[in-house]
Amino acid sequence: MEVHNQEFIPFLSDSCCQLHQLYLQIYSKFPPSLYAPVISEAHRDEIARVFLVALDPLIQQLLPFRPFVEQVLSEKLDLSPELHLPQCHLLVAVMDKLPSQPEDVQALWTTGSQFSEEVPRLSLFSALFLGFQQCSGELSLPVCLPGVMDDGQAEVPVTLYHHLCVHLCAFIASTPPSHFPQLEHALLDAVIGSSMITSLLAMDSWCFLARYGTAELCAHHVFVIAHLIKTCPGECYQLSVLGILLRRMLFLMAPDHQVEFTQKFPPKEAENLPLWQHISLKALTPDLRKQVAHQLCAVGLTQCRQWLSGRCTLGELPPVNVALSVLLTVCNSAGDTLEAGLQAAVLGAASQLWVLLKGKQVSSQPCLQQTLCLLLPLLEFFIQTLEPQLIAQVFAMQASLLELDPPDHVRLAALDLLSSMGKLFMPQEIQGQVIPKLSYLFASLLADKTWLIYQHALEAFTQFAEATRHEDLVPQCLNSEEIKNKVVCFLAKARQGEETAEARAERMKQEKAVCSAHLLKMKVDGEWGSALEPLAKRACHSPCEDQYKSAIEAAERALEAVKLLLQKGPSPAWLAVKLEALQTAVAILRNTVR
Repeated sequence: MEVHNQEFIPFLSDSCCQLHQLYLQIYSKFPPSLYAPVISEAHRDEIARVFLVALDPLIQQLLPFRPFVEQVLSEKLDLSPELHLPQCHLLVAVMDKLPSQPEDVQALWTTGSQFSEEVPRLSLFSALFLGFQQCSGELSLPVCLPGVMDDGQAEVPVTLYHHLCVHLCAFIASTPPSHFPQLEHALLDAVIGSSMITSLLAMDSWCFLARYGTAELCAHHVFVIAHLIKTCPGECYQLSVLGILLRRMLFLMAPDHQVEFTQKFPPKEAENLPLWQHISLKALTPDLRKQVAHQLCAVGLTQCRQWLSGRCTLGELPPVNVALSVLLTVCNSAGDTLEAGLQAAVLGAASQLWVLLKGKQVSSQPCLQQTLCLLLPLLEFFIQTLEPQLIAQVFAMQASLLELDPPDHVRLAALDLLSSMGKLFMPQEIQGQVIPKLSYLFASLLADKTWLIYQHALEAFTQFAEATRHEDLVPQCLNSEEIKNKVVCFLAKARQGEETAEARAERMKQEKAVCSAHLLKMKVDGEWGSALEPLAKRACHSPCEDQYKSAIEAAERALEAVKLLLQKGPSPAWLAVKLEALQTAVAILRNTVR
């Protein structure tokens, strides 16, 4: 089919939308689409060889056709959930064919719309990341696609993530440098976007670019990312993912560029600590690692000592948390380079800070919660050299804090320390203080209703039980038959419930519908796009009567649930305090209404 012939151009111009939809609809009706009917493997292969392969030449002929490009990459493309995977498939097919096309055709796909009079379209890179983000159900199942032959071996099915990552990296390797600005923009936008799996794909692709490209290109990208981190205000999700990317890319830098990095962002200057907390010193050459570790420790300890010797106000705590984060990074990635005196100084500062923590104060102050979550892994690093009295203080505070219902990240930090307690044989003088607290912490966290905490509790308890010499403590942590059975099933790697393939696929479709609705809402509300761009302010609307009714009914249901719990058994010690606080809050609301 030769559509380059001028006589067919007017017909194609009006048919691009239909051709695009035809391609998507056909692929949505065949595996691995979640919405495809069940087809035997033999029929599936026959359809792929005879029918689907016929669509390939059509795409080849349409590549230079601007109306088709504008349709496929449209910024306003609103596809139904069953067409998201076919759209990804189409974009991958385009990527595979573009390297053999002339420069102007490649530019048509990779640059996006440049002028206001053009039909708004994304670059191929941005469209691919967006299409990938919309395939949440297919990624969770996960669906499998044909892989590539390896050393003459047969194709092995791979996940959608693997499939897309391989084809994207191959396309990046063939992308002319003139298209790098669009590529870099799409990579950064995806890294700091709202989808974690899309951010990971962008990081993997970016690291491939750093390895495949020149050492100078890698260094340039590292310096840009480092500057972004330094200028990123406060704590946010974007700062975390940029820190992960920087940590990975520093391993790819040439040694002389690593030296240049330490000169551009000197570790001996306190203003650079927020940057160095994201970096693993294992990436550096041995000599440079030792030098940087000592400089970071010196600056971090100075920050802590200045706060301890001053007024010790919470408002001045954030720099201390940054210093603790840096000290933790040094201990985890270069602890073997620190002399005994320096290690003792770090432990001394951590111990002094720990003594100042109080359970009730930590439960209500996010900055102190961050301090706690940094001190716990620092103490874990020095677990064999901790003073017995400090160990007793740590577990007493942890137990009292757990009674105050701390946030999830505080519970997870506690579990990391608990898992390492198996390495320690507790001195006789503190066993009576620590063992009851240790068993209480494990029993409470193993009964937690949050699946993430419960899973980490199972893993932490397993590590503790396998390593501890206090064997009599293990059964004390399993204070109910239900918890005991769950632990046994976990150790035996037994599944608690088997889900059929059909039921799982149906659940993925339902979850995907929820994700698609959320993404659409973000788009409508103006939250779509780069996180670095400020969002437009939205009008504030007065709440309606139904919203008040819904909120009051939820409060009534919660109180009824507490009433039923009290009928079944004794209440925890903190419940009375919480109820008094609720009573005060209700009185304030009543006065507001009046």
